Amino acid sequence: MSSLATEDAFLVLNAGSSSIKYAVYNTDLKILLNGQVDRIGMGPQFHGSGTDLPVPVAPEASHAEVLDWLLTHIEELSGPLRIVGAGHRVVHGGQEFAAPTRITDEVIAKLQALAPLAPGHQPHNLAGIAAVARRWPAIAQVACFDTAFHRTQPRVSQLFAIPRALSEDGVLRYGFHGLSYHYISTQLPHHLDTPNGKVIVAHLGNGASMCAMENRQSVATTMGYTALDGLVMGRRCGELDPGVIFHLLRDRGMSVAEIETMLGTKSGLLGVSDLSSDMRDLLASDSPAAAEAVELFVYQACKKIGALAATLGGLDAIVFTGGIGENAAPIRARILEGCAWLGADLDPVANAAAVSRITTKESRLAAHVIPTDEEGIIAGETQRLIAR
Repeated sequence: MSSLATEDAFLVLNAGSSSIKYAVYNTDLKILLNGQVDRIGMGPQFHGSGTDLPVPVAPEASHAEVLDWLLTHIEELSGPLRIVGAGHRVVHGGQEFAAPTRITDEVIAKLQALAPLAPGHQPHNLAGIAAVARRWPAIAQVACFDTAFHRTQPRVSQLFAIPRALSEDGVLRYGFHGLSYHYISTQLPHHLDTPNGKVIVAHLGNGASMCAMENRQSVATTMGYTALDGLVMGRRCGELDPGVIFHLLRDRGMSVAEIETMLGTKSGLLGVSDLSSDMRDLLASDSPAAAEAVELFVYQACKKIGALAATLGGLDAIVFTGGIGENAAPIRARILEGCAWLGADLDPVANAAAVSRITTKESRLAAHVIPTDEEGIIAGETQRLIAR
């Protein structure tokens, strides 16, 4: 039995669209264990505690099946940890949940009602809550929301040009990846010369978005009412003319459910490349369609940077984070080449090494790579709420 078994601990689960990250912290918020399962739906792989192994479930296994295996595996790794609380990333908090909250049956019901606004995430977040409740039914659980960080945005950034009654009823631009942006905002003073200046943070991964910050607060973001809008993503289409949906309904005979599935799980990098939703696979491929998918990803990223820079009225720095942002040097290089007009001058050696600053000293626009830590934010909020 591991010595970890004698310690009180907090479990954090961060369920994404194709991955589940986990971390176990002691009451001093020191990490005891951490890792992740990725490629869910494509043959899940476990990475953690110095090991990499396939998850012994079917390649197309659901998040719920992977979660049950993962919680069992965590216990096998560390012995019967005295888990005293669990914190979860929950993608959509709607208008009501603007801060972390203790999970109750009433809260779960409200989060289930928001699931149609984040069908690629919210059900997985709720599956994590349910899996923990089955495993440790007596412990307190906390929900931390991806939408909460963006509540500082001015109203004009949140509005769609639709009838006012709909806006008043909550059809607004919420924005997502807020836990990642919250963490990056705490790290800007350690990396940037102008941490309170005009900064665009690019959270690039299977889900991808950007956030314009000033004074380390959200001013605008690329995602909207749902996590479907904005940048090209692994399986999500990003920016799309609503008329395409009308065409698919009226002229192609597709149902709402079929369109939702197509735009949310069969589009993006996967749809354009007809190969994979994983940027690593596309960069390694010699397929022209894969190259075009990468080109579109970069093009849309550059376009959104220009729009957010206009929103800020200038730009001091770009920060890359997320799975692609932290690890795909060729993508960072191509995006910064597209930002040369903003004063970006890439340092290729620094970029290849993914050191903090990846632009030259002479570059008017600073660019940095800062690894995100959504789990750390969740752990701190979980400890705070449970203690209170």
